[in-house]
Amino acid sequence: MYAERVLSGMRPTGRLHLGHYHGVLKNWVKLQEVHPCLFFVADWHALTTNYDTPQVIEDSVWDMVVDWLAAGVDPAQATLFIQSRVPEHAELHLLLSMMCPLGWLERVPTYKDQQEKLAGKDLSTYGFLGYPLLQSADILIYRADQVPVGEDQVPHVELTREIARRFNHLYGREPGFEDKAREAVRKLGSKRARLYAELRTRFQQEGDGEALEQAKALLEETQNLTLGDRERLYGYLEGGGKMILAEPEALLTEAPRMPGLDGQKMSKSYANTIYLREGDESVTRKIRTMQTDPARARRADPGDPEKCPVWQFHVIYSDDSTRAWVQEGCRSASIGCVECKQPVIDGVLKEQAVLRERAMPYVEDPGLVRNILADGCERARKLAQETMRDVREAMGLSYG
Repeated sequence: MYAERVLSGMRPTGRLHLGHYHGVLKNWVKLQEVHPCLFFVADWHALTTNYDTPQVIEDSVWDMVVDWLAAGVDPAQATLFIQSRVPEHAELHLLLSMMCPLGWLERVPTYKDQQEKLAGKDLSTYGFLGYPLLQSADILIYRADQVPVGEDQVPHVELTREIARRFNHLYGREPGFEDKAREAVRKLGSKRARLYAELRTRFQQEGDGEALEQAKALLEETQNLTLGDRERLYGYLEGGGKMILAEPEALLTEAPRMPGLDGQKMSKSYANTIYLREGDESVTRKIRTMQTDPARARRADPGDPEKCPVWQFHVIYSDDSTRAWVQEGCRSASIGCVECKQPVIDGVLKEQAVLRERAMPYVEDPGLVRNILADGCERARKLAQETMRDVREAMGLSYG
């Protein structure tokens, strides 16, 4: 059975915190169990907003990957690599920039949003405008099928789909495509070739979407096709040319909202974080000094857990009975805020202990991390080179 390829990256702009762990890394660990996954250090992306402080990026790369490994990301199951060590990303970005309309980049919602949020930085740069296209190149170079994202990133995946569609329309007409496609159909074997032809006719003549999906499933299950023939048959199916770049799907991730110490979203810019692998004393001090429901000015005052940042931690770290104890005790003032915080402290420290233990071999021997990334970069680069061969040939740049 065909397993869909998943790609995701993270920018190295400082230490990772519990928001990254619950929002992204736990999901990566689940995905690596069922899909071929590529997880990359997006160091070029970090330069789009931190171009004036590159030292932060350099210092963060290795620590960030140790955090990934501490969270359970497994280099035996997933490919871990650094974006800038695979220069084909930059080549594909450059070539896509030749045919990407300027308006497509200017309308990406995060373009103006980030400029407003980071008003202290000069983001009127070519790199910042083009970073969604670099993201598209990151995805398309690996022909990734699924990209795990939150709601705010869905427009980036949609842009990538439009870029792939435009590229295939402009450059997917290889010489003798029809003949090559028909030859590829014959390679399916008589029974599958007949079914493929029937499904193709139903889709092209009647617009039968179900027939299209069945035909795609048929191709996914066929083992003996070369990558080139597979892409030709996808293109032939939909009435186009060879599908050189695959259109990815957004894989919407359900993640608990990890609050910061002040109840806002956990973020370095709000100075409200608990870092992965932070020391026990520091974590305990931070949680003990967390703000609580303003209505509980005195120990005897009843409160409302829904108005207290500590409650949001209980939602993630406490079991049902502890949450019931908090709800009843807070509203009746039978427990104090110090008591209420203790199960949260215990839960976070327990989690941190596991993360620190997993990280220990890599902290003690940094060479292990470098070796993991060197192997991952080599594997990723082989995939990227395959795509670039097809892209150069389609754009008339192979000069073979």
